[in-house]
Amino acid sequence: MLSPRARLALLALGVSFLSFASATPVPRSGLNVDEGMDSRFVMPLCNGQVVYEATVTDLQALFKSGKLTSRQLVSCYLARADIIDGSAKTILERNPDALEIADAMDRERREGISRGPLHGIPVLTKDNIATKDKVDTTAGSLILLGSIVPRDAHVIALLRKAGAILLGHSNLSEWADMRGDSYSEGFSERGGQVRNVYNLSQNPGGSSSGSAHGVSANLATIAFGTETDGSVIAPSSRAGIVGFKPTVGLTSRAGVIPESTHQDTVGSFGRTFRDAVIGLEIIAGPDPRDNATLGIQRPENYTQFLGNKKDLRGAKFGVPWSRVWESSSTASQLPALLEAIRVLEAHGATVYNHTDYKYPDVVSDDGWNWDYGAANESEYTVVKVDFYNNIATYLSELGNTTIRSLADIIAADDRSSLEGGEPGVNVAFKDGQQSFVDAEATSGLYNVTYIEALAFTRRTSRAEGIDYALTHLSDGTSVQLDGLLIPSDPSSAAQNLVSQAGYPCVTIPVSRDPWGVPFGISLVNTAFSEPKLVKWGSAMDDALGNRRQPPRFLEFNATNIPINGAYTE
Repeated sequence: MLSPRARLALLALGVSFLSFASATPVPRSGLNVDEGMDSRFVMPLCNGQVVYEATVTDLQALFKSGKLTSRQLVSCYLARADIIDGSAKTILERNPDALEIADAMDRERREGISRGPLHGIPVLTKDNIATKDKVDTTAGSLILLGSIVPRDAHVIALLRKAGAILLGHSNLSEWADMRGDSYSEGFSERGGQVRNVYNLSQNPGGSSSGSAHGVSANLATIAFGTETDGSVIAPSSRAGIVGFKPTVGLTSRAGVIPESTHQDTVGSFGRTFRDAVIGLEIIAGPDPRDNATLGIQRPENYTQFLGNKKDLRGAKFGVPWSRVWESSSTASQLPALLEAIRVLEAHGATVYNHTDYKYPDVVSDDGWNWDYGAANESEYTVVKVDFYNNIATYLSELGNTTIRSLADIIAADDRSSLEGGEPGVNVAFKDGQQSFVDAEATSGLYNVTYIEALAFTRRTSRAEGIDYALTHLSDGTSVQLDGLLIPSDPSSAAQNLVSQAGYPCVTIPVSRDPWGVPFGISLVNTAFSEPKLVKWGSAMDDALGNRRQPPRFLEFNATNIPINGAYTE
């Protein structure tokens, strides 16, 4: 239960616990979800079939019945992208072989071959995940355009094996938000500004902006992206979809343009909880090229753990209120988020407030900040050194490029009138490439400051952070919680410790803000607890009534850069 102190604090913010009306869920069937939408954005029937908001299960049923082929579905998605994506810019580059791949999957299906749930399903992958095909992998930067990757990233190889159709690379925040400290979220020089498909003037969240909003706009069925600190959860929340960020090591990072070997992970995006889990299930697995993935016990599949609202009876969740829920950016979301918690309680869950981290002050009191604290206690200290070394390793295997180091990237940006390495040259990057400069200044040294920072962030985010909060109530009583509930708010510090720990997290749609932009609530647990997150997260989503509402593309002609809500700094 929320404490009296918390309730009084919320009442001071003008939050009413009696008059708030819950967000109206959109049923999955029996309703024209295009009702009220500008006719330009209504998705036509595809070979006479409704594919708008169609799930993986829906599409496989249409394939099996012979009413739809993968080629037809790909063609319909591309036709929709022709209408929407000139403004939304979610797809950075289309795969010219997509229709050919679709034909091959259709042919296999006619021959009685089924590779599984993603057979013939079009997907998007973020432009920092290497594909050994005709599509460039560049992290959105002009600097890597034309470079040749040595092989598919491991997760791409798994997707191909599963029969997925790689529709193209999704746009992103350039270099996955590693370039600068002050930037327009979702912008890359190569792909332009990813727009929030609910309101194109607003922040889309990042850095996996294109993956999240491409799925939300019905330009693909599911998508994949990466996260170092918030880059799966934030855009998923602001795109009104489910985003699943797995434990570091559950999915391989080999072939992914890196930031930090300690925090990088590859996650999935779906319009439904099941679809996000199907995506995660396909890309999870060991890879000899990524030691973090080895020696881990994984279930054969994750869909077996999907639950429903009845499973909430007896569930125990915690709310680590101090610092985590107290961000000023979260204040306007609190009525809907707390109403969602009351719904969980009404379905039999017990929710404990103030299941705080052992030392809450390790969380920033001023919003998202990966450079919070002293240098030997800062996540940014770790990421800078990791990036210096990890990016050099990645670049060493590229063909057809002279870019081999972070110094080479910085120099190339400085020479480019488009990229604009210096502050003030590129309007999307207020500080030019300050994070690159900061990382270069470390010389990649694993010195005492780095070692202390890594030890501190791991200890305070794990044993003294999430794991502590999962096992201690506010009065010190020992307990075993089924998960922690935190805001998905990308401007708050809620996600920082989750990322430092390398722990899994899933976000679920809850409501929309006054600008029509969605936001959600996240469920967190300890390392490799994905089966629990699938069970309890799907039960929560079911209890909340599957609150995703398709985008309405407000302010469709918006051209503002930086995006509203940016600069992110």
